[in-house]
Amino acid sequence: MIKRITLFVVLSIISIVPALSAAENLDRGVVAILTTNNDVFISWRLLAKDSPDVSFNILRYKKLDSKPEVITKKAIADSCNYVDKSGSADMYYVVQAISNGRALNTSKPVKATSSSGNYISIKLNGDYVAQKVGIADFDGDGRLDYLIKQPDFNTDPYQQPGYWKKSEVTYKLEAYNNDGKFMWQYDMGWAIEAGIWYSPIVVYDLNGDGKAEIFCKAGEGDPREPTGHVKSGPEYLAVLDGMTGKVIKRIDWPSRDGFEDYNYYCRNLLGIAYLDGKRPHLVVERGTYTIIKIQTYDPALNPFWYWEASGEYKNYRGQGMHGMHAADIDEDGKDEIIIGSAVIDDNGKGIWNTRLGHPDSCYVADIDPQRPGLEIFYGIEPGRKSNTVCLVEAKTGKMIWGSPEITVHVHGQGMVGDIDPQHPGMECYAGEAKGGSNYWLYSAKGERLSNQSLGELDPKSVWWLDGDTKVYIVKNRIYLYPRKELGRIEGRIVAIADCIGDWREEVITSLKGEIRIYSTTVPTNKRKTCLMQDRLYRTDVAMQTMGYFHPPQVCGKLLPDLK
Repeated sequence: MIKRITLFVVLSIISIVPALSAAENLDRGVVAILTTNNDVFISWRLLAKDSPDVSFNILRYKKLDSKPEVITKKAIADSCNYVDKSGSADMYYVVQAISNGRALNTSKPVKATSSSGNYISIKLNGDYVAQKVGIADFDGDGRLDYLIKQPDFNTDPYQQPGYWKKSEVTYKLEAYNNDGKFMWQYDMGWAIEAGIWYSPIVVYDLNGDGKAEIFCKAGEGDPREPTGHVKSGPEYLAVLDGMTGKVIKRIDWPSRDGFEDYNYYCRNLLGIAYLDGKRPHLVVERGTYTIIKIQTYDPALNPFWYWEASGEYKNYRGQGMHGMHAADIDEDGKDEIIIGSAVIDDNGKGIWNTRLGHPDSCYVADIDPQRPGLEIFYGIEPGRKSNTVCLVEAKTGKMIWGSPEITVHVHGQGMVGDIDPQHPGMECYAGEAKGGSNYWLYSAKGERLSNQSLGELDPKSVWWLDGDTKVYIVKNRIYLYPRKELGRIEGRIVAIADCIGDWREEVITSLKGEIRIYSTTVPTNKRKTCLMQDRLYRTDVAMQTMGYFHPPQVCGKLLPDLK
């Protein structure tokens, strides 16, 4: 009861703050899934532009050319899902929005899936396995499409036996529309080695025309040495048209100059940040372990500002993570760039630096809703006497709590998510490898809840059920904390996003010759605005296609939409 009262107070306070929304113009995202009970579960988006009194009717077509029937006895006002007990896989469904007693708009008809496996399958243009999946609207119809990078081969620049491998093939980017239709293929070429640090990608509508572009690293020809290494030749930021895959612009990539060796200059990242608080900007980053270079661009791809971990910022060297986050940590409406254990302001100036070193785990979210602002959870890779697993205040970098143990090597992406409803806020998890054997599960307040492994170093937390408690996925099994198995999925998880249906998240997996979009079929009487319209969440989703995989988080300002 104490938790519920406190959460109500927090939500009341947050509700006076407007949501920081992303700019995509999304449709209803209707999905109809045949369940294992042979019912049809229909789910759709609540949009940020919807009025508070919006409700929904469901129309069913036995055939597209037949007269539809309204299957809801009254308009649905408390959720964005419905179970059709009389439905089947050959039927079509339409969602109609209603406000003030009149119909506002009607979605396009969606056919129920024929699979009872809680997923939608997109067949690939070959029997390869996708390594990364990007999500954006390429054709401007309000539906999210899919970009894949294939094949699922990776080599790491670290030059020790067993890490680096000569590239066997070139990476290809492929676009598929929302219906699964193949659109185009782009060959990244031999100048881009087949590893995630050589081939960062983001897909986003940067210029605001309603159609997303693809941004990736590019080179020229075949500059490989006899060993297979690429150590010379021009390097570019390439911009691809989302509809055709054609290169529409090339800009020089931050140079290799100043880096000690191949391992360090082959670490490349891309990101999206709303640096002026209104429009998305592109962030190009080189370096993680030593020097770090960042060049940003405005929506027209004009240089915005450049920052480097040298000179007055030389103590920012080595503070990078294997990814990037963009969030408004100081609540001025503009995004800052979280490069890892340090933060760069929207104007290209350093804000704070913990000097803790390179974090393997790094998440930005409203982890403790009883504290003002956002927090950052870290799992710092280099061994230390204490505080390698810690929570800091996002606005200042001030440590809130830290683990007292000596560590050897905190490894993997860890996890944050409200998996335990007995404790307010999110739980934070990290573990060790390569000589270490500790595991940590902390509450948002820093209470040690467990010293046992959850099953792997980087489980994925997902909104899946009928409330705010998340499930977590270990390999292919879905669990309710502490260890109740709820179901299984197939394939390797390559993306998590609220890309279809209501506010619960989809889990996208890659298998030979297909990707699957797993979606919940658990009814709920709660509704929230589509998570993809939360700015932190949307940019986190965009940055899943480069670096290591970090599930997206919300800034907390969408919580008032919960009913």
